[in-house]
Amino acid sequence: MIQTMLAISVVLFAITIAIAVLRLIIGPSMPDRVIAMDVVGVNLIAMIGVVSVVYGTKAYLEVILILGILSFISTIAFSKYIERGVIVERKRDR
Repeated sequence: MIQTMLAISVVLFAITIAIAVLRLIIGPSMPDRVIAMDVVGVNLIAMIGVVSVVYGTKAYLEVILILGILSFISTIAFSKYIERGVIVERKRDR
């Protein structure tokens, strides 16, 4: 019973990721694309967590941590780019 529920949840996460990728491709504006990319990251983390439970291993937990950090940093970087037009600001003293 639990294996069936986990399999269904993996399928639902895959459908959600597909819909978010579609929004990422055809999104009308850049903020919509950034949110879609964040949704893909969060759902991918959740899906990897479910796969880790299905296989009964802890090997995927490091992948979840790395993917979470990269997803967070990329969302912040794109948001900063949308707001200011640059990601890294450099002060010129000369």
